[in-house]
Amino acid sequence: MSTAVSKFPYLRQDFAASLVVFLVALPLCVGVAVASGVPAELGLVTGIVGGIVTGLMPGSSLQVSGPAAGLTVLVFAAVDTYGLPALGVIVLATGLLQLAMGALRLGRWFRAISLSVVEGMLAGIGLVLIAGQLYAAAGLEAPASGVDKLLGLPGAAVDVVGSTEALASLAVGAGTVLVMVLWRRMPGPAGAVPGALAAVLLATAITLAFGVPVATVEVQGLFDAIQPPGADAFGRLASIGLLGTIVAFTLIASAESLFSAAAVDRLHDGPRTQYNKELMAQGAGNTVCGVLGALPMTAVIVRSSANVQAGARTKASRVLHGVWLLLFAALLPSALALIPLPALAGILVHAGWKLIPFRGLVGLWRGHRGEALILVVTAVSIVVVNMFEGVLIGLALSIVKTAWEASQSKLEVIDKGAGPIQVYLSGNATFLRLPKILDTLEALPQDRPLVLDLSGVHHLDHACHTALTNWAERHSTPGTEPVRVTQGTTPAPQEEDAPLRTG
Repeated sequence: MSTAVSKFPYLRQDFAASLVVFLVALPLCVGVAVASGVPAELGLVTGIVGGIVTGLMPGSSLQVSGPAAGLTVLVFAAVDTYGLPALGVIVLATGLLQLAMGALRLGRWFRAISLSVVEGMLAGIGLVLIAGQLYAAAGLEAPASGVDKLLGLPGAAVDVVGSTEALASLAVGAGTVLVMVLWRRMPGPAGAVPGALAAVLLATAITLAFGVPVATVEVQGLFDAIQPPGADAFGRLASIGLLGTIVAFTLIASAESLFSAAAVDRLHDGPRTQYNKELMAQGAGNTVCGVLGALPMTAVIVRSSANVQAGARTKASRVLHGVWLLLFAALLPSALALIPLPALAGILVHAGWKLIPFRGLVGLWRGHRGEALILVVTAVSIVVVNMFEGVLIGLALSIVKTAWEASQSKLEVIDKGAGPIQVYLSGNATFLRLPKILDTLEALPQDRPLVLDLSGVHHLDHACHTALTNWAERHSTPGTEPVRVTQGTTPAPQEEDAPLRTG
């Protein structure tokens, strides 16, 4: 025993933490799988791989990986469009891309992605997830697109009011959300039980005791649910749409995992995350999940924070949580058949709500309205269009904002009434500021001598250089001294540009 203690000095803390993480992960793994339109067991498979495979690899010692609510909408759309066999190919390709990016040391570059884009992405996912799971909580079939889900809610409410079974199902889902919200205030040992697990257990007990007519999880068995992708599924790689889905999986799963790692690092004083190695660990896990035909994985902040708060000290806790998931899936799979589907929908409604950064958005609007706009536009684009294009719109808007801010320039006109008019241009003169610059210059009188001082310009791009040259050539009227340009120490323009004409 003393030898084991010396080899694993934190075994007691990690063992206790692993049980907590297992209890948090179990209902989420099942709920994410059901919401994604795949067998419940595949969610457990991804949780097992996230614990045992990814958990053993270097990168982030206390971060826990598994199926995530943030990918539910994208997975459901992929399965609906390409079929369940193609999911394994998508996840496998995602894993291989992550491994390649980690090997090329691109992991740290994901930290350069605008936080507003990531939060907007999660907010958009949260909105679509909540809308879709409201239908599931009532036992109704949800529309396909995000917009239709939201617009169809009033009609769904009318249908629910007219159906006793739908009302009962919705009551179970609403009760699940209420228990999760209030459970954290429970005193004593009961409060130590994860809220999601407590809510599912209570919902299951009530539906069984009172015979509430609700749908329950369909059970296939662990080995029956695992279906590695066949040759036909790999043939779908010729589809442009499927390749776009792989890129979306890769970007979103990687960004979510690495942002989660940064958040988890702020929760503990242990070793910091090695981002390239963590990206490779996620890639290895997704590669195995793809081979098994399971759900994609990301690092999950809910499980990771539970792991830290439960006192975990090493990666042993996350590996053990994967072992407990494996034992449950192998020994007690029939227990899944007792879980009411509206209870799982309630869990995901709660998870979707937490994906929307309400407080953060208020703070952004007060201090950085441009970033708040990017967040909102990204979220709305995901709801209106789709996940991949919504993220691209957010990234494009973020780049435009950055370029706009980087092109700050100042134009000052000094006219003393006699002698030449002095015009001072400073900062970064780029095409984004060109309309305002030209409006000011073209409004100057043409019958007066004019000096344009560019010594304060740090950068003069091709568009601005050409426009200023043309303006200087045509500005003066006959008999008036040509525009005189002083460049001082301004960096020389590109080679193909002729220097601005001086008087």
